[in-house]
Amino acid sequence: MSRTAIVIGCGGTIGSAWAIAALLALAEQTGIDPRNADVLQGTSSGAELVTLLAGGVGVDELVDMQRGRAHDRRLREHIASTPASRPPMPRPPLLNSGLQRTHSGLAAFTVMAPTGRGDMGWLQRLAEGFEVGAWLPHPAARMVAYDILARERVVFGAPGAPFATVSEALRASWATPGWMTPVPIGNRIFVDGGISSTASVDLLSPEDADRIYVIAPMASAPGVRVPGTGGVVEHRLLRRPMSAGLAAEIEAVRARGTTVVPILPTATDLAGLGAHFMSRSHRAAAFESAMTTAPTTVRDALAG
Repeated sequence: MSRTAIVIGCGGTIGSAWAIAALLALAEQTGIDPRNADVLQGTSSGAELVTLLAGGVGVDELVDMQRGRAHDRRLREHIASTPASRPPMPRPPLLNSGLQRTHSGLAAFTVMAPTGRGDMGWLQRLAEGFEVGAWLPHPAARMVAYDILARERVVFGAPGAPFATVSEALRASWATPGWMTPVPIGNRIFVDGGISSTASVDLLSPEDADRIYVIAPMASAPGVRVPGTGGVVEHRLLRRPMSAGLAAEIEAVRARGTTVVPILPTATDLAGLGAHFMSRSHRAAAFESAMTTAPTTVRDALAG
């Protein structure tokens, strides 16, 4: 019997808005209700969306949330609590700088980055609003975080993963270096899973799914970037390495016989999203732009 996974990558405030537009287009064009996917896996802002979907929130309700007309009080309060566009003044780095040489890529930057002081109470409240018992209603909801000391990704909610509450897993997955506070769970320290992989599609096993839809706001086809100077910086620091990493993961997963459908923002999408992925003031406009561009992007991805 066919099994389907939906994987949602990191992307901050703006990437999350685009991902919701992409989820709506995917649902409309395939008939899939994302809530019913066999596996739901998210990283950072993708983990936020997985919390909502796995908690029973439909894509139409996510659209209403973005437009400020959600009926569910939890959704109204959540969108009203969108983080500010700039982080509070950070503290000195949490970890010894000597650890930098044991990491590579964005993880090396994370070791040296100042410790974020952003309030993650909005994520705590979201998790507490949808958790049932020890986890979420969806039995295969997963959230990816990065263990900075062990130098490895951890998929909370997956078989064999260390125990974490929904709040711990969500905050750990969203703990953007320099912005949010690292999250201790047991004797381990976790930060945003996106610093190691934008979507961690390679961490799904062949038994998890034979078809994977990957919605990755921070990855694009080679050379595709946000226009302007800000887009150049975003591309060099984030989008280009994240895109290359995701491409390698997809190739490896396809090599084992799994169908992977990457849904990535095109140049047309990115023109409406902008380079500042945490821009609260641009969220509404970015979402409406995505609602016009994402259907074509998803249609082309499904055809490819």
